[in-house]
Amino acid sequence: MHDLAPLTALGGDTPVHDSIGPVTITEAPDWALASVAARIGQEKACTTALASALGVAVPGIAAHTRGPVMSAFWTGPHIWMVEAPHHSHEDLAAMLAAKLGDCASVTEQSDAWVRFDIAGDKVERLFERLCNLDLATMTNGSARRSVIEHLGCYVIRNLDAVHVYGPRSSARSLHHALTGAARAVF
Repeated sequence: MHDLAPLTALGGDTPVHDSIGPVTITEAPDWALASVAARIGQEKACTTALASALGVAVPGIAAHTRGPVMSAFWTGPHIWMVEAPHHSHEDLAAMLAAKLGDCASVTEQSDAWVRFDIAGDKVERLFERLCNLDLATMTNGSARRSVIEHLGCYVIRNLDAVHVYGPRSSARSLHHALTGAARAVF
């Protein structure tokens, strides 16, 4: 029997937490992810079923919505990424597939992405160095795709923090870009 121990995307047994000036950058490994894509001709049924599963309306273009437990962000026409706490939704993709049935294609994404939560005063200044998004104009519940350090990333703006999803295989590069920009600005 194998005795496997889970590691974060940065290779540790606990998440990395950096405080640089007024900003904190925290690795957030405790999120389950699944992509949901409506099948052709099933867009309305998928939207209705997904809204029921989330407990809130599905997000529109460039938006993020939070339900009681799960949240979602828009990634393309009739395509969303759904997130939920990993401890209670380790099987998020299977659960969504069961609820959505034949109206959607659901794909497990948890191990494909790394999430960093960035919080603090003047976080907008950090993003001025990182990407072409004007974070100051992004309102609570905004979600955008951008490039950070040559990596395709999702940037989500909420009241408590900015969440950045990037490819897990490039977690160290993304972390280096975030901390490097923070050190340059602060």
